[in-house]
Amino acid sequence: PPAVSQQATRHARRIYVGGLPPTATEQSISSFFSHALAAIGGNTAGPGNAVVNVYINREKNFAFVELRTVEETSNSMALDGIMFEGVSVRVRRPNDYNPAAAVSLGPSTPNPALNLAAIGLNPNDNPDRIFVGGLPYYLTEDQCRELLGSFGAIKSFDLVKDRDTGNSKGYGFVVYQDTSVTDIACAGLNGLKMGDRTLTVRRATEGAPGGGAAPAMGPAGLGGLAGLGGLNPLAGVGGVVVNPLGLATATRIVVLTDAVSAEEIIDDQEYQDILEDMKDEASRHGLCNNVLIPRPTADNPTPAGM
Repeated sequence: PPAVSQQATRHARRIYVGGLPPTATEQSISSFFSHALAAIGGNTAGPGNAVVNVYINREKNFAFVELRTVEETSNSMALDGIMFEGVSVRVRRPNDYNPAAAVSLGPSTPNPALNLAAIGLNPNDNPDRIFVGGLPYYLTEDQCRELLGSFGAIKSFDLVKDRDTGNSKGYGFVVYQDTSVTDIACAGLNGLKMGDRTLTVRRATEGAPGGGAAPAMGPAGLGGLAGLGGLNPLAGVGGVVVNPLGLATATRIVVLTDAVSAEEIIDDQEYQDILEDMKDEASRHGLCNNVLIPRPTADNPTPAGM
């Protein structure tokens, strides 16, 4: 019977959406994901909304989104990191998802032909995407666009916001319509003083000076991943020593440089928020065992790695 079939496939027709902004509603989530899926060509069951049900957990800012088919659900997994109401959200399989049982129900991975560029969701493949850090928290998205727009027309701009308050977290990502201005904008904006903050502006695919180029950590990535190359910013922090001889050997430790400023980690709550964000981003790429952020204290105002 259809009811039994629907129940049997339910675990494979739901996605977990984490990091939702407080303004999210069942209707806005349903409409957003239905339209996003249609825009990338992920609808396989014909016209109409692909989302059939939404459950929101307000306390923990996540939702379970149920779709009409297994294939559309798998295609929705490609929406991980999409900007929803100014916040980059996480898209995962729910805990009750049974991969073994799902094999016979339909595709378990997104269709590789999906047009993610239609919604600007291909940041890791766009070498002209710029990371803009150190933005004053009081700047609105329009004011940020006005600042960045002085170098040329903007194709897309994502200002990363706190998932609970909706306030700016002081960094974002921009892509210009004319990619030839990318390096010009980076050179013109990087190091610019704005009040008590200093802008850090570079291609999102680049590490800090002195580190090798490597992919950024996704849509809400906090700076580039720098190659070790003799740098040892975490030496002596928690007993961890990172490649002290600068050897090009494999390591399970990734070093991020210029990811945050000292001012951003003085406040306990802001420090915890940044730590949580970094853990979330790192977990997008595999199992994250731990995140260490050197932090000044009264006894040690300049710890190793600062």
